[in-house]
Amino acid sequence: MNGPMVSRTSSEASVLQTNKVLRNTYALLSMTLLWSAVVAGTSMAMGLPRPGIIITLVGFYGLLFLTEKNRNNSMGLVFTFLFTGFMGYTIGPLLNMYIGAGMGDVIVTALGGTALSFLAASAYALTTKRDLSMLGGLMLSLFVVLIVGMIASIFIQSTIMHLALSSLFIVFSTMAILMTTQGIIRGGETNYISATVTLFVSIYNIFISLLSILGIMNDD
Repeated sequence: MNGPMVSRTSSEASVLQTNKVLRNTYALLSMTLLWSAVVAGTSMAMGLPRPGIIITLVGFYGLLFLTEKNRNNSMGLVFTFLFTGFMGYTIGPLLNMYIGAGMGDVIVTALGGTALSFLAASAYALTTKRDLSMLGGLMLSLFVVLIVGMIASIFIQSTIMHLALSSLFIVFSTMAILMTTQGIIRGGETNYISATVTLFVSIYNIFISLLSILGIMNDD
């Protein structure tokens, strides 16, 4: 009698833990997206300049490292908001550039496309019975392609290459959303701070990539 009872109790505890991680992840993701939007709006209103490539890279990877390093303590939340706030700041000057070029409609379309992409990927990951961990190998290969492509784009200024890289970033980020969401559901991802950061960066990349693609398509 004790065997089945213990097994059922363990299963129930596992489901409760999974639901808690999922709930905390979406709650924190909502707060960080709102916070990032507020910072982006402030950056736009103040007309702040775009940070240079060095500041952007140091800020992104430095804060990302500190967030992951402290993901199991309260400082992880502090660094999560510092990281997402910094990312919001980098978006502000970019949005001002699009508005200044008369492409405000492009921003709205990119936001809508990003929201639809995230909702569709999340819904699929939450409902499918397929094991999406198989995407891991494909993501690794795609990551290498993206790194090589980004380096090449420094020396080769090509609109077609830029469009291709932006499209691949959308595919890569969508895969990350699929894997992370299913990882939470199946117990592979148990830290809501790590899950939130992964989802946030994926949403950020999809938005920036859509913005770039639509901007090029609408450029006269």
